[in-house]
Amino acid sequence: MVTGAFSYTGRFVAARLLDRGREVRTLTNHPRANDPSGGRIRAYPLDFAHRDLLLEAMSGADTLYNTYWVRAPKGSLTHTVAVENIRCLIEAARHAGVRRVVHTSIANPTASTRSYYRGKAAAEEVIRSSGLSYAIVRPTLLFGEGDVLINNIAWLLRHLPIFAIPGDGRYHLQPIHVSDHAGLLVEAGSQAADVVVDSAGPEIFAFDELVRLLRRAMNLRALVVHVPPVLALAGATLAGRLAGDMLLTRDELDDLMSDILVSHQPPRGTTRLTDWLPAHSDEVGRRYASEIERHYRRVPPETA
Repeated sequence: MVTGAFSYTGRFVAARLLDRGREVRTLTNHPRANDPSGGRIRAYPLDFAHRDLLLEAMSGADTLYNTYWVRAPKGSLTHTVAVENIRCLIEAARHAGVRRVVHTSIANPTASTRSYYRGKAAAEEVIRSSGLSYAIVRPTLLFGEGDVLINNIAWLLRHLPIFAIPGDGRYHLQPIHVSDHAGLLVEAGSQAADVVVDSAGPEIFAFDELVRLLRRAMNLRALVVHVPPVLALAGATLAGRLAGDMLLTRDELDDLMSDILVSHQPPRGTTRLTDWLPAHSDEVGRRYASEIERHYRRVPPETA
């Protein structure tokens, strides 16, 4: 059982499981038009209000790969609510007889006191206290084929004459390719021991370095400047409104500048961004990756 098998991380996890000959089901609120498996995945609605339906969907499943989370609160859907939704999901999994849970968290979940990281840490505690065999996988930053942050930086570089870097740009990121991350999740699912492991790539970049790397790879001439964080956030907010999306929140900016998107463990990803970019320079940033479209769009009843 994979939550969000028609979405970003989940589709890479589902593809690896299918390649291994596993039967895959998904809990999803995305249209079937997004199904990359050619109909090989049986879909059930991700409806936390109906625990009995969650239990029915997971009945007979061996492993639950949970990628569900909320990036930024919207309306009544807060990080606190997301934690309770995960609690509901895990309780249903336990009653359905699921053997193991593989949960996607975030690197350094206790390094920030902000809502996103507090919620991630609380969700980990839900997993630990569930009584189920578990693996908690903590990614730093994902890239590749439709990611949000790196793709949208590239999109801005393609569409704006000036790109504003908040502050000095010396804070760091350690991106991992989404396929490497999915492979780590699937491998963790095949194990028996309870584990907590970071999911990080082989390269670490300063933010300023990453932006200039993207600009060079795409052969663009956008002017890269450094501005006070509050001014960069105002620009990101304006750009987000024009795109009809949440481009960057204040909490995300603060966490980005706190140097916590890096791992203190040996890297487990092997795909280097510096190798991947030249091969994908024509496609990265061509299409804006919308958070609203990806997670909050309305799903027709017949595709749920």
